[in-house]
Amino acid sequence: MKHKLLKLGAATAISVTGLSAVSSFKPVAASTFNTAIKRVKIHYLPGKGVRIWTSYNSGRFLGYQAKAGTEWNVVKTAVDKNGKLWYMVGDNEWIEARYTVDVEANREEAPEPKKQKSKNKLAKITKHVKRSKAKRAKKIKNVKKAKQIVAKTLKKNKPVSQSPAGVSGIVSLAKQQVGKNYVWGAEGPDTFDCSGLVQYVYAHAAAKNLPRVTTDQVKVGKTVSMNQLQPGDLLFWGSTTAPYHVAIYVGNNQYVNAATPQQGVVLQTISQYYYPTIAKRVL
Repeated sequence: MKHKLLKLGAATAISVTGLSAVSSFKPVAASTFNTAIKRVKIHYLPGKGVRIWTSYNSGRFLGYQAKAGTEWNVVKTAVDKNGKLWYMVGDNEWIEARYTVDVEANREEAPEPKKQKSKNKLAKITKHVKRSKAKRAKKIKNVKKAKQIVAKTLKKNKPVSQSPAGVSGIVSLAKQQVGKNYVWGAEGPDTFDCSGLVQYVYAHAAAKNLPRVTTDQVKVGKTVSMNQLQPGDLLFWGSTTAPYHVAIYVGNNQYVNAATPQQGVVLQTISQYYYPTIAKRVL
């Protein structure tokens, strides 16, 4: 079956950062800009891909992926029943918008009526995104407030013999989560996303209440050099002020992290290929 995805140019089919192509990634033909609302780039872990689905609501995984770093044309947008924004990149082929970043298109000036129509579509997209972000922010705020109340009550009533285990407890509890599944937005105890895992381990092993998301967690503690890491330090990837991924350093050049939906929670070794951009010491 031939899938006519709206991918940009043959050049973008070349793998990113010199990595060879993976068979699960979808090779597709180029398409024009005429039907596209905008261009987006897959913003995910290096070398990984975002799954392509038949629908934005209860769709079926098509068996191939959009590779990280590649650029795509978006022809339609939709918000699913959970409030998440999706992009249509081909015939009945959808990807989640949260795994992409916008790319400024270098295209010729469109006629005024079409330009206005595009503006209206972009306004609707912006409205959907803002509404989704507002709902998520409200949910996080409510959950955080509830957790603070519970933590305060538990701390008040906790016997002295059950005091936090500190750094050794953080390392031990982090390793105990290896093998569990990755679910975006999950906070444990059976499934996690990357920042949810960090928050869970610190709360239960050291009674330390960390923020829920990576962009807030990176603001906690003090910055430490990568050659002075200690067990329990937090490792971040991406921007030093707004990172997209976080892990817990456990010693011996290794870290525990909720990596991807395919990998789950894993123990990995720091490598030059996937090197952290900043480290923080919380305790």
